Amino acid sequence: MSAEKRIGCGSVFLFVLLAVSLLLNFVFWNGLQIRKGTGPELKPPEFPEEFVAGDPDREQKIVLIRLQGMIAREEPGQFSDSMVEDIALQLRQAREDRRVKSILLAINSPGGEVDASDVLYHEIERTRRVKPVVVYMESVAASGGYYAAMGASYLMANDLSLTGSIGVILQSFTVKDLLDKIGVKALTLKSGKMKDLLNPTREMTPEEQAYVQGLINESYDRFVGIVSRERHLDLNQLKTHWADGRILSGSMALQAKLIDQVGYFEDAVDKCKDLGKVKTARVVRYTPPFRFSALIRGLFGAEARTKSAVLAANKLPLISGRLYYLAPTVFGSGGFLP
Repeated sequence: MSAEKRIGCGSVFLFVLLAVSLLLNFVFWNGLQIRKGTGPELKPPEFPEEFVAGDPDREQKIVLIRLQGMIAREEPGQFSDSMVEDIALQLRQAREDRRVKSILLAINSPGGEVDASDVLYHEIERTRRVKPVVVYMESVAASGGYYAAMGASYLMANDLSLTGSIGVILQSFTVKDLLDKIGVKALTLKSGKMKDLLNPTREMTPEEQAYVQGLINESYDRFVGIVSRERHLDLNQLKTHWADGRILSGSMALQAKLIDQVGYFEDAVDKCKDLGKVKTARVVRYTPPFRFSALIRGLFGAEARTKSAVLAANKLPLISGRLYYLAPTVFGSGGFLP
C-alpha cells in the first residue's frame, strides 16, 4: 500500500473514531441532563420557552400545554420517556414559575389507559390549586381525555369537538374455535382458577365474566363519580342520561353541563387572562431538550405512529385484557372522520 493510501485510511479511521467519541460523550451528557430533577430532592428540569401569541414584551405568561394522542404510559414523550410524565413535568414547571398566571391545556385525545388517565387528572387538579388551568378541547377530548380534563378549573370546547364517552372498555379475543378447526390444543397450568383470566384459548366462565365486570364497574364508578363531583351534577341523572359511553359534540356537552363554554382557541386564551387576572400576557409553550433517544425514535417513526393513533380505531394500540377509558367508536368506518 502506498504512503498516500495509508495516510488516507488513517485519516478516515481517526475521523470515525472522533465521531464515535463525540457521540458517546453527547449521549453521556444527555443522560446527565435527563437525570436532573428525577429525585424528589432535586429541582425538575427547566425547559426553554417558545413564543406562541399575545404580547411578547409582557412578563406575565400563559403556558400552552398539549395533551395529544393515546393516553398511555408506554407512549413515548418528547420531554421524557412517557407522554404522561411529559404533561406532569410541564405542569410542574408552570406552577412553580411565578410569572405564569394561568395554564391553557389543549386536549386532542380519544382517551387511553385507566391508570394513566387518572394520573393526569391528579396532576392537573394538583396544579389548579396553585393557578388556573383552562382546558380547550380540540377535535376530540373523549373518555380518558375527558377524565383528565376534570382536573381543570374551566372547560371549553369547539361546537364540533367530540367529548364525553364516559365509560370503561376492556377488550379480549377468543380463538378457541379457530384452534379447534386447525387441530391445535392449548395446555395451561395454573395455580388458581382465576390465574388465566381472559385466556383466549377458551370461553370465559360465568364466574370470570362477573368478576371482570366488577372490575369494569369499579373503574366506571370512579370515573362517573369524579365527573359528578367536579361538574356538580346529580350522580343518578348523570348515569341515566350522559354517562353511558355516548359521545357528544361540544354544543351537546354544554347543554349537558359537561363543559363550561363553547368557543375557539382565542376565546380560551381570553379566559386564561380573565382567570389569571391579567389584561394581557404572552402565550408560550415549552420546547423539549434534544434527547438522543427521541432522535432514534423519530428515525423509526414512533412520533408519526403516536399521532396516527387518534385517526382510526384500527390503529389504536389496545392491549388485550387492559382497562381503558377510551372512545374507539369515534373512529373507524362510518364514524365522524372523512
